[in-house]
Amino acid sequence: MRRSSTLLLAVATFALAGCTAASGVVSGFASPSAGSGAGPGPNSEDDAKEADLSARVTIAGSGDLLSHAAVLRSAQQYAGAAGGYNFAPMFAQVAPILKKADLAICHMETPLTSTNTRLTQSGILVFNTPHEIADAIRTTGWEGCDFASNHTWDQGLAGLADTISVFKAAKIAYAGAGATAQQPQIVAHYSANGLRIAQFGYSYTVYNDWGPNTTLPKEAPWMGESLWPATGAEGILRDAKQAKADGADVVVISLHWGNQYETEPNADQVALAKKLLASPDVDLILGTHVHVVQPCEQINGKFVFYGLGNFLSNQSPQVDATLRPETQEGMIAEVTLDRDEAGKITQAANYLPTKVNLVGHVVEPATARTNPVTFDRVTKTLASRGCKLTPITP
Repeated sequence: MRRSSTLLLAVATFALAGCTAASGVVSGFASPSAGSGAGPGPNSEDDAKEADLSARVTIAGSGDLLSHAAVLRSAQQYAGAAGGYNFAPMFAQVAPILKKADLAICHMETPLTSTNTRLTQSGILVFNTPHEIADAIRTTGWEGCDFASNHTWDQGLAGLADTISVFKAAKIAYAGAGATAQQPQIVAHYSANGLRIAQFGYSYTVYNDWGPNTTLPKEAPWMGESLWPATGAEGILRDAKQAKADGADVVVISLHWGNQYETEPNADQVALAKKLLASPDVDLILGTHVHVVQPCEQINGKFVFYGLGNFLSNQSPQVDATLRPETQEGMIAEVTLDRDEAGKITQAANYLPTKVNLVGHVVEPATARTNPVTFDRVTKTLASRGCKLTPITP
């Protein structure tokens, strides 16, 4: 599908969904007036009969952007100048796919730094990625990212604030925890093809702890609003319901969850997905964290991708013999949401497996012809819970 020229990225609305004017925070969507043509709201029976709500939007989601020290060295080599970083060549082969979607969103695993200080070091699981990756994200075709991650607190509260500022400066929408009590949760807002989309991000932890927990920093207790073990399905559904009330036609939930390196979703993932997709207020779930591709499932006609794998990283059995080959693999999930004249939305999905070439850390499409091993493995994994998907041909 050709990207719509009418897509409006609401970068200026780095706001908490559902806040009223009294809070001093403006909602990401303008409320459509009755009969204005801006959205649902016919003011008579005749208008209701004539209103055509049909619209279509294609959303592309991808997995972890996890910049290990080796990835940073490749970015330095591409930049060709001391102190510079260029991540764009790593995404060059997948950029055309992402740009074809009406909306492309990514998952940022690590903090970003505006000063390129305290950068990621080899062998230390505390990350900080140069701000140049944000420029590459934008030029590659992603309009927004979530930063709901077990590395959210790697650089503390100042690092979280810096990450948000880097996204904002690059005009990339951000979904995840806010850096102040006044803006505790940030929701990404988009508009494409007449449909308004809200994206939320929730992690299983704030600190890099093992397993879902509710431990919060004393200086940032509001981060519980973006922590799914703390807010629960009920809290996420409240957020989604408010987003719909504020004007969203589609709500995307990005979830950091699951057991690392395990292909099968765990009981928490399955239970949470069922609760969320039972609601009319949640339309799509994009999962990250486990560093391997996990299955897709359709629940009530809506998709959950339990794990999108590693889109960019240095993980591989070539680097660490204890790692599975699957850690070098990721995917693009492309979900088309079709709203008919009556306002009912149906979904269909495509997929493109990917693999990181460790030479230069280039993200390569893995097709049945170019990489049959990865293609077959990802295809079988995705289909293992009954998901019916169509492979994308680059």
